[in-house]
Order: sequence, then structure tokens, then C-alpha cells
Amino acid sequence: MSGKAQPPHIICIAGPTASGKSARAIREALERGGEIISVDSRQVYRGLDIGTEKISPEEMLGIPHHLIDIRDPEETYSAGDFAADAANLIIEIAARGKRPILAGGTHFYFDALLSGLPGVKTDPAFRESLKDVPTEELYARIVSLDGRRAADLDPQNRRRIIRALEIIADRGSVPERTRIMPPYNAEWIILDPPREELRARIDARLASALAHGLIDEVRRVRERTGDERLNEFGLEYKIVGEYLRGERDEASLFPTLSAKLWQYARRQKAWIRKLTRSELEKSTTRNHYKMEK
Repeated sequence: MSGKAQPPHIICIAGPTASGKSARAIREALERGGEIISVDSRQVYRGLDIGTEKISPEEMLGIPHHLIDIRDPEETYSAGDFAADAANLIIEIAARGKRPILAGGTHFYFDALLSGLPGVKTDPAFRESLKDVPTEELYARIVSLDGRRAADLDPQNRRRIIRALEIIADRGSVPERTRIMPPYNAEWIILDPPREELRARIDARLASALAHGLIDEVRRVRERTGDERLNEFGLEYKIVGEYLRGERDEASLFPTLSAKLWQYARRQKAWIRKLTRSELEKSTTRNHYKMEK
């Protein structure tokens, strides 16, 4: 008598920016026969290389990497797109006898894959009504309506802010996701360096990006997409975009980005704190994780 099929065993590598996720994913892939699925909402876009610290073909060491450079910057790619693509890739990779390794800092994508999405359809009329409202005001609305969701959002990510307001308009708040029974045997590797070490890594990475042509990259992306879309690509593109528009001087780029990237890393760390052993065990005994400093 055949037993019930076992769920695919996946490795999930998460952590704040500059914590070493890409290098660790390659190490795991080499040691355990894996292929890597990028969990990064920006590395899906072609041409966003320096600002996203996109891994180079040489750095991949022959390990297949998926969901990198699959969209042009004029196109969109949602958490729902990621969840569907990643689910298909997990099946394909496991069928080849390889280990699916998911690595990246877009924790909302991990949630979408493992916990699902709210299921509220987009509302074009609602979105049109917000078209001329400043991003800061939209974020303030979320703070007043759903403080829990606001704490998890990037205050500058207009697209996700509007999506959250859309869900709030339909449901009153953004439902908190609960892991009831994920369809995977998920092994978590959490990289969470100490505060001082992480800040030094963030600054070193930022200095390298600026030295290797970040400003020119942002200029090229801006020429293709315009300023509104540019702001959706994250802090590096938004802040350098302000410089290109003459709204700040070049000397302000490093200190401003350093401070804002650290704020972003703290939000990522907050998500990590929620991923505790007790929460995972409440959801399913199939999940296990280890925290590494």
C-alpha cells in the first residue's frame, strides 16, 4: 500500500539586507545539490543590477538561479506572480532530484508563497481615485486605519501602500497571515548579524555600489521608466532619483541612503522576530529553522 506523498523539502534562507543570503544559498546548493529561487522583488527586473546587488553569472558558480532578470523595468511583477512561479519551480526542481533553495530579503514574497494572499481583487476605480494623492498621505491613512500593517510597509513603496489601502477598503484591515499547513517541508536558515556588524556591511555595500556606477544605472532606469516608476524600485533608486532631479546634492547620497537602508533592515529584522520557533511549531511540525548570527 502506497503512503501519502511527502511534501517537497525546501530550504528558506532569510535575513536583512547585506546579511550574506546569496553567498549562503550558493554554499547550501553546492553542499546539498540545490537550485536557487530568488526571493527578491527587484532582482526580477533587467537592468537593476548595481542597486539590487544582483549576483553575477560568475558568482553563481554554476548553480542555476531562477526568477532573476525575468521582467523589463516597465513591466510589473506582483507577490501573486512570485507565489505562482515559485510553486511551479519548486515542483520542477524537486522532480529533477534537486533541492529547492529560496533565498532573499523580500519577506512579503515568503509570506505569499507559504501563507497565501488576502484574495481581494484589484479595484481600478479605487486606484484611480488615489492617483493624485501624495504617497506620504496614503501611508498616513494606513497608519490610522491599520497600524499593524503600516509597521510592515515601506513608507515610500507607493504600489504596496495602494494595495494595502485596497484591501483595507474591502475588509477593514489587512488580514494577518497564518501558516495553517504549508504544502512544503520548510527548513529555515535565518541570517541575523549583530547590529554593529550589519551596519558596517550595509555601508560597505553602499560605498561599493556608488563606486561602481549606481548613479549612472539609476539615470538609465529613470530614462526608461520615469520618476513615478523609479520610486517603486526601492531606496537606492528613489534617493538617487532625487539627486538626478536636482532635489539633493551628491554629498547627501551616502548618509541619507545609509540611514534609510538601516531603517529598512530594522523592518526586516522585525519580520524575522515574528518567525519564532513557537510560531512555526503552532503552524506545523514539518517546519524547522536555525538562527545564525
